[in-house]
Amino acid sequence: MSKLVAGNWKMFGDQNMLSEIKVIDQYCHKIDCEVAICPPFQLILSAHQQTKNIKIGAQNCHINANGPHTGEVSAEMLIDVGAELVLVGHSERRQDNNETNKIIKQKAEAVQRAGATAVVCIGETLEERKADRTLQVLQEQMLNCLPKNVNPKNTVVAYEPVWAIGTGLVPEIDQIRSAHSFIRGFLASTFGAEAHNVKILYGGSVKGSNAREIFSISNVNGALVGGASLKSSDFIEIIKAAS
Repeated sequence: MSKLVAGNWKMFGDQNMLSEIKVIDQYCHKIDCEVAICPPFQLILSAHQQTKNIKIGAQNCHINANGPHTGEVSAEMLIDVGAELVLVGHSERRQDNNETNKIIKQKAEAVQRAGATAVVCIGETLEERKADRTLQVLQEQMLNCLPKNVNPKNTVVAYEPVWAIGTGLVPEIDQIRSAHSFIRGFLASTFGAEAHNVKILYGGSVKGSNAREIFSISNVNGALVGGASLKSSDFIEIIKAAS
């Protein structure tokens, strides 16, 4: 299957950053992998209007389609301004906003109902890794975060070891392989044959210098990229490795 390289801009970016998206979009007319950028909310519409070759996504949504929820944005609203995928369950939201597995599942279901793709993030902490609980944690998160209906169109799973996000630390190749193999096995046994084509992304200090090796690992179907997606030249190096 073709790989997906998705950039998560987190709480960075203003109107001037649209020039970076334009450069990325222009490059992507000649590649054979999928590319997405998830900018802050205020840039989604402008980014959508100025791109032809990449997908625009969002970093979060509310569990409801509408209602008296001041300051919130629904998946339907995001789709209305051009978003095609929505991140749910990122470790920073789990930590900063106390999002539980139950809430993450509700958000993933909301994204699916609205007609977009839910990128469901899972991953262990350093303490859980040291306690040899990685696979147990991943299983618990998938059991409790993934909706009942999972297929290649409505769901992407992103494995992001929490201890590797923004730290420069990268798991050993065998650790990534083991996690992705386990995730693939869980998806296949839980959701059937269609789940063999659900993309599993790796995230955590991905950059141009290590992307090719990471993409060579079995069951790594792309990457969720943080800091390296903010600068077009850095992000394009990762895209090159995937295409």
